[in-house]
Amino acid sequence: MAKTIAPDWDLRPATRLVRGGTNRSSFDETSEGLFLTSGYVYDNAAQAEGAFTGDNDHLIYSRYGNPTVTMLEERMALLEGARFAFASASGMASVFASLMSQLEAGDRVVASRALFGACHFIVSTLLPRWGIETEFVDGTDLDQWRAALAKPTKAVLLETPSNPCLEILDLKAVCDIAHEAGAKVIIDNVFATPLLQKPMEMGADIVVYSATKHIDGQGRVLGGVVLADDEAFFKDQLTPFLRNTGPAISPFNAWVLLKGLETLDLRVERQCANALAVARHLEGKGGITRVLYPELESHPQHELAMKQMTAGGTVVAFELEGGKEAAFGLLDSLRLIDISNNLGDAKSLITHPYTTTHQKVAAEEKARLGITEGLVRLSVGLEDARDLTDDLDQALGS
Repeated sequence: MAKTIAPDWDLRPATRLVRGGTNRSSFDETSEGLFLTSGYVYDNAAQAEGAFTGDNDHLIYSRYGNPTVTMLEERMALLEGARFAFASASGMASVFASLMSQLEAGDRVVASRALFGACHFIVSTLLPRWGIETEFVDGTDLDQWRAALAKPTKAVLLETPSNPCLEILDLKAVCDIAHEAGAKVIIDNVFATPLLQKPMEMGADIVVYSATKHIDGQGRVLGGVVLADDEAFFKDQLTPFLRNTGPAISPFNAWVLLKGLETLDLRVERQCANALAVARHLEGKGGITRVLYPELESHPQHELAMKQMTAGGTVVAFELEGGKEAAFGLLDSLRLIDISNNLGDAKSLITHPYTTTHQKVAAEEKARLGITEGLVRLSVGLEDARDLTDDLDQALGS
């Protein structure tokens, strides 16, 4: 009899990353099975009818469910400590579904200003088109949250640490304020990963990930995950929305993400250590006006970050004197670190948020967020940290 991991087993995260959710077929394969199928057959018409009415659990169509995808969902739920998980085609599909599955015209959403560019676009541009009221607040200012949530609100969207300036929000305090307004709190936890921060333990209702980032971690496939504890939200709102609108993850991508999860603990630990070493190296360098990394004592919310997170994460942001020209000069002079707008990868990647990830955000809003023309975001990989600092030094001319 093949072993299965029960949800109530008291296993540590590293073990869950390797074993959780595994469902071996009759062939008893070592590696998780890759079920590349769009549909499924039935023994008889009555069984097909029962599958569509929900009277049996027979699989219907891979847009609805797939054995490989289910293993990914169950492993993520075990890792996060959530009751439910739904994998989607991308992180943005997960963010969008977590919002739109529960919203309708006349509802209200409050969000932190410090959001990834595409998330900012959804809140600032798309939702108002559909008659949904939206309001942005400075996420670190609890008084602004209290004022914005003084009237009923359906959903709150935030990320901490934020992209790209690594702003840290008081997650428990924001959740408490939001719940008083009747809002569900959605947190994009991609920068912290499920290993460094547990938002549900601090009151978050819904956690979303771009699995494209650390969960794959090797620049191969796209994917996203939504996690929640509320059965009514998950079964009556989120699941029908995702099944019927079609942002399904491919079984192949789900299988690759399962393989990525096996090494997530090892990769994130090394990347965090490298990121801290790089951040410390950059502090005080000539030509750099500020270095942003939560584990640095100089970070504005350092104490809060270390209270909420077990490490500072894999991303460092820093600002260069000389604006865009200096930033472009640095990027173009790097020999080892690649220019790319992805993050969480085994390879170190650097980007210029002002002209890439946040290009469509209004200049005034970028200024409020601290996204200047001299700011660069560095996703630190698995290379030797000394090679990374050597590359940065030569590019900086120091």
